[in-house]
Amino acid sequence: MEEYAREPCPWRIVDDCGGAFTMGAIGGGIFQFMKGFRNAPVGLGHRLRGSVNAVKVRAPQIGGSFAVWGGLFSTIDCSLMKMRGREDPWNSICSGALTGAVLASRSGPLAMVGSATMGGILLALIEGVGILLTRYTAQQFHNPGLFTEDPANLPPKDMAPSHGQYQ
Repeated sequence: MEEYAREPCPWRIVDDCGGAFTMGAIGGGIFQFMKGFRNAPVGLGHRLRGSVNAVKVRAPQIGGSFAVWGGLFSTIDCSLMKMRGREDPWNSICSGALTGAVLASRSGPLAMVGSATMGGILLALIEGVGILLTRYTAQQFHNPGLFTEDPANLPPKDMAPSHGQYQ
């Protein structure tokens, strides 16, 4: 399962890290805006000021956390790809599990196992859905009845029965 639209491996880490930061900062900004609006004192001016302050404080932190996850995941994915010599869904699944374990390493071995399990399951679900969507969309373009007959056995064009459709 080759992904031709992606960068080659050393640059993929930087690309994924930046994309994850952007996704975390935008999503975190939206979430923190709503949270800051809800938790601010009554009054539109106070609520807007509270929203902006919450976004300025927390959105970069959330984006940074996403960037760490994305960079570590891509680093492990590239390492597995180099070691195994192939790019397949197992690399992503193992990368998700190892990323979860590494990020939970400060909490002890039990937390590492739990995070690794959740990371592996999450990436397995994502990869499975991607494979299913690829197969489903590929079936839409499959036309088995197009060339079922050998063209050599077809009658010449002037001897074909005319039904009024192709004249």
